Amino acid sequence: MLYLEDIRKSFGQIRAVDGLSLELRRGEIFGLLGPNGAGKTTTVNLAVGVLRPEAGRIEIEGESPLAAKARRRMGVAPQALALYDDLTGEENLTFFGRLQGLAGARLSDKVQWALDFVQLSERRKDRVKTYSGGMKRRLNLAVAVTHEPDLLLLDEPTAGVDPQSRNALFDNILSLRKMGRTILYTTHYMEEAQRLCDRVGIMDQGRLLALDTVDNLIAAHGGSEVVVAQWDWGEERIETQDPIEELAKLRVRGRLLRFRVERPNLESVFLTLTGKHLRD
Repeated sequence: MLYLEDIRKSFGQIRAVDGLSLELRRGEIFGLLGPNGAGKTTTVNLAVGVLRPEAGRIEIEGESPLAAKARRRMGVAPQALALYDDLTGEENLTFFGRLQGLAGARLSDKVQWALDFVQLSERRKDRVKTYSGGMKRRLNLAVAVTHEPDLLLLDEPTAGVDPQSRNALFDNILSLRKMGRTILYTTHYMEEAQRLCDRVGIMDQGRLLALDTVDNLIAAHGGSEVVVAQWDWGEERIETQDPIEELAKLRVRGRLLRFRVERPNLESVFLTLTGKHLRD
């Protein structure tokens, strides 16, 4: 559905995207993970044609993202909310729907469907400036799906929302996959990618470091399991390939108060590949 080959984009001396290649398969949720400044948003802007690559090739089922045919098949929910605060939720969807070529009864039907989909029908007549952060994020998604695009590009779609709105957005995104939509999902929240994505690419400093299913990434880069033993003198952490065998050894050493086993996860993979030091 979406194909990027050896894409490069710089801003002055900063190489935002550096030789990025990836493919999105029809009907999958593809997670693009990376720390702040990794190049995720630049990748989305390149994919939708807002930015032009300095090198490389981008295609949406064989079409340039600049072609009208390709653009009609895309829906975008940008990280920076693309909404008009002085319009109502319904007016925002009507405006953006018209930009996508909807009109008349079909426009009305799609606007109503999108409002129902993100559970905002009861607030349809209220100005967006009165919405909570979570409601704005849901409306941002509604704008992206009103015209029923085949390809959705969701850039940090849950940034700054409450847990209830986040779960509602998760349900929306999984429903869209059931409808056959292809989704590029950028985030730096590991638990979101692990819950939602069929495959995950981890990028940093504009480069793709690893790409696979979550399970395969954990197996390849997650590291060992850790047995955390609590003694009366304190806590002990032991990396091991066999937690059961390690627990048997611990039992003969003395009075073990409690224990737990920490298994590697996507966060382990992320930290292994991108490092543990803070970057702003």
